[in-house]
Amino acid sequence: MKRQLIELLQKKPAKFISGEELSQKLGISRVSVWKHIKKLQELSYQIESGSKGYKLLNSPDSLYPWEFGEKEELIHYFREVDSTMTEAKRLARRGCPPFTVVVAERQTKGRGRLRRTWFSDEGGLFFTLVLRPNIPATMMSRYTFAASLCLTLIIQRELGIEARVKWPNDILVNDKKICGMLAEMEMESDMVSFLNIGIGLNVNNNPTIEEPNSASLCSLTGKKLSRKKLLISFLDQMKLLLSQPDLNRIIPEWKQHTITLNKTVKVVTNSEEWEGFAVDIDESGALVLKQADDSLKRVYFGDCFHQA
Repeated sequence: MKRQLIELLQKKPAKFISGEELSQKLGISRVSVWKHIKKLQELSYQIESGSKGYKLLNSPDSLYPWEFGEKEELIHYFREVDSTMTEAKRLARRGCPPFTVVVAERQTKGRGRLRRTWFSDEGGLFFTLVLRPNIPATMMSRYTFAASLCLTLIIQRELGIEARVKWPNDILVNDKKICGMLAEMEMESDMVSFLNIGIGLNVNNNPTIEEPNSASLCSLTGKKLSRKKLLISFLDQMKLLLSQPDLNRIIPEWKQHTITLNKTVKVVTNSEEWEGFAVDIDESGALVLKQADDSLKRVYFGDCFHQA
């Protein structure tokens, strides 16, 4: 009902629509219309009301489910949550459909790789996407690489920002991090039951207070951006990319947008670290390092640091 009401108000921007007209088109009483308007106003929608009816002046940069049209039933919105990954895992175990999204304004226990904290200030885009690919675990990297590739291309094409990917799936601009990703999966027999991809994108927030070597899209463009439009673009592009018959092309295309190859790097896990010259990323998503003795080492996970 909220989505239908907003759509009606948006059809006549900056013009009043009478309560009677809204009542007839929505099939509800004028009192019900007033109650829905009141609730929207409480949610920061600027709606002027008067004797002539109602007029939408401005909509907030909101991520409410009704803002996503036909995707509404797939969007699970939280004002605040410990972690969208945690909520997404609960939904996935209960059988939620693929492309379910858990999104939050703020996370109190946002997680990064290797159990690091992901700072989640308001204004950022923090969400987890649930996928159900019928694949063995060895193919999982195609989906995580697809996520960082899609988001990088959106930032490049729609915002004109020269974003690049850093192995395994961070997104950087001028060596400053604007996005991090985390993937978790559960298996059933030898196949993936679900794959959850958590994404933290700095949009209108200021992450530099806690993470000095980071940036936001707002600071790079000089203006506030619509998180809703970014999320819709990402979901549409992911669905399109994953519908292609040949997913083997994802990693080769990803390599065209990376800044990790042909650099000396150090990869760190909770228990080990490796250094070498990054010569390739193989079909499994592993980073291939040429070491000091010219031997090749394949690294499958970890935090990657580019060496000066």
